Amino acid sequence: MSDGDKQLKVPLPDASFYARQEDMSNLDRLEKLSHDHPVNILVTGGQGCGKSSLVRQFAAFYGRPMATFQVGLLVESGQLFGQQRLKNGDTYYHSFLFPRAIRTAGCVVHLEEINRSETPHALNELFSVLSEDRNIWIDELGLVETAPQVIFFATMNEGEEFSGTDRLDAALRDRFYRVHLDGLPAVVERKVLIQKAGIDEDAAGRLMRVISVLRNNKQMGIKVSIRHSLMMAKLMAQSASLREALIYSLQVSKDTLESLLLTAHVETGEWETDSNGYRPYLA
Repeated sequence: MSDGDKQLKVPLPDASFYARQEDMSNLDRLEKLSHDHPVNILVTGGQGCGKSSLVRQFAAFYGRPMATFQVGLLVESGQLFGQQRLKNGDTYYHSFLFPRAIRTAGCVVHLEEINRSETPHALNELFSVLSEDRNIWIDELGLVETAPQVIFFATMNEGEEFSGTDRLDAALRDRFYRVHLDGLPAVVERKVLIQKAGIDEDAAGRLMRVISVLRNNKQMGIKVSIRHSLMMAKLMAQSASLREALIYSLQVSKDTLESLLLTAHVETGEWETDSNGYRPYLA
């Protein structure tokens, strides 16, 4: 199946996805605005805070088809639309999914990690499709016009800790409304762990107490995202201990982890010893 033949689908709703009421109200206003005016939305926030999930749930809630494009894979201008290919000694132009998506009325077009392209000029075509005119001339395709009610979402991580990212060009950023996501309140995050991972109240409470200690330990500099907490909860749902869930979900050394666990023990009373047990893997 070629990129142009792929079915654009409406994402499935997720009853365990939570967002701030203020953000949802503003997104509702922007959805209504898109019926008469071009709308582009930039979603920013830390890693694993639910940026991509927000885009999917927006599309699901409003019954819009969605297509996601990894901007980090772009290395040259025009690559979103298609490229020249060789077949049986002849060259031909292979159109990608992007032109079909922007020609689909009401489509949510997700530009993931928009500040991670290989070269800045790889995004040149976006200036045209994100403008008020919303069209661009591609020699091989002719005039590509964005369909009515298409909404462009872009997501990005910001900060020096994210390697391979650049500050978004000011002229490009100026074309977007902005939604910034923070971490969930602990009580809401606990509900998410129970609903999505299937752990019980007691396990979710124990996990959240330890996570709170780790997040508040500024000296260690360990960032525990909601994605991390879900990873841990899912392991615990498969009978992993709290300690094992931490070991296999956080990208830290064992010595650092032991120090963190000791701190968590002092502050929360949560503690599990290391048995250092070894056995044949295939036994």
